[in-house]
Amino acid sequence: MMGVQAALARLFYDFCLEDHVPADHQLRGIDRHLDLARIRAALQPFYSSTGRPSIDPELMIRMLLVGYCMGIRSERRLCEEVHLNLAYRWFCRLGLDGKVPDHSTFSKNRHGRFRESDILRHLFENIVERCLAEGLVGAEGFAVDASLISADCNKARSLRSEDWNPAELKDEACRAAREYLATLDDAAFGAASPATPKFISPSDPAAQWTAQRKGHAFFAYADNYLIDTDHGVIVDVEATRAIRQAEVGASRTMLERTEERFGLKPGYLVADTAYGSAKNLGWLVKQKQITPHIPVFDKSARTDGTFSRSDFTFDPEANRYTCPAGKHLVQFHRNFVKPRTGVTAADTRLYRATMKECGACDLKPLCCPNMLARKIPRDVDEDAREIARAQVGTPEYEAACRRRKKVEMLFAHLKRILRLNRLRLRGPCGAKDEFLLAATAQNLRRLAKLRPMSGRMQPIAA
Repeated sequence: MMGVQAALARLFYDFCLEDHVPADHQLRGIDRHLDLARIRAALQPFYSSTGRPSIDPELMIRMLLVGYCMGIRSERRLCEEVHLNLAYRWFCRLGLDGKVPDHSTFSKNRHGRFRESDILRHLFENIVERCLAEGLVGAEGFAVDASLISADCNKARSLRSEDWNPAELKDEACRAAREYLATLDDAAFGAASPATPKFISPSDPAAQWTAQRKGHAFFAYADNYLIDTDHGVIVDVEATRAIRQAEVGASRTMLERTEERFGLKPGYLVADTAYGSAKNLGWLVKQKQITPHIPVFDKSARTDGTFSRSDFTFDPEANRYTCPAGKHLVQFHRNFVKPRTGVTAADTRLYRATMKECGACDLKPLCCPNMLARKIPRDVDEDAREIARAQVGTPEYEAACRRRKKVEMLFAHLKRILRLNRLRLRGPCGAKDEFLLAATAQNLRRLAKLRPMSGRMQPIAA
């Protein structure tokens, strides 16, 4: 006999939300490591002491974390999901009858007190502190890399750079354009490179027109991660233009900020060739005393069959090169009354042979067939490049390169699981907010997976 389910009306229900959230639910693990007491204290000065009580900022932070941890990109849909999902209600402390705030509340607070207080940066750093307390950050070695995230821009509505005049915007500019004007002198944006992109989007001028993916060009920002190679914890994150100079500058900013904020300085740094410029390697080796496990960015090798710079031997004590024929290349062939540094505008020193020696040399067709005498530029930080080259092939270098894959895995997780392959917010501040929240969500998920706890956590001492 076929049964029929009847909806029985009951006057009273005995329902406990705690009992209906599975013990192994991911949000339970995240909640065990989440302490927002210090976040409330940081936000307190930005609220008035009079007037109606506002929506609890802890509720908004928890809802945003739900959205970024679960890959819910729309705040409208986030409000709907929190309203319907019991686990989300439990995590947000709403109970069964708690009212979910309107989606416009997030935009109002994001452009106001959240950015004024830099609360998302505080939240991210609190989670990094939790990772430190749980022993997930060893600081033996860090890895750095950047990934392109598409901006919320339409190519069809972009302008050529010669048609773009930011001076005409003034007070009529949109919020993203005003943020762009404010970052013209910022090393991560306007001052990163004097080159002007081919196209500019009026709705988000700071987004970079780029074709780095070797496909169709698009507008994008660069999401820069600095991670600890032990467990893949993100120790810092930075938003920049999608160009190499800005990404390399962001790596320095993150290393300095991590050392200042947490007292962490890695023994080595592993990265790809984009970070192997002489200037960057010199900064790592000479100023920070960090071993670079980074391939050297070097274009000195010749492809026309003539001798490259590597065919010449440098003597640091005598400060000269020796060519394959045994002749010496020096900086100065005579003494000057006023000593000269010999450093060019490109931060190089030029070592030259004499015309007499090169003209009589049998190897001239293989050395400098189109020049009267051979000259070799040597970067002022060439000694740091030599240190980086010496690391290649060592067991430590090979192990560090294997660990560098963890940062690539984090970017894959960011785009495929958290669905952050296109920004929803515009402007440098919007990119910064999204990247901070996404990195916070990834660290929380890592904590919940690697450090499951049976009871409530103990707050971190301030």
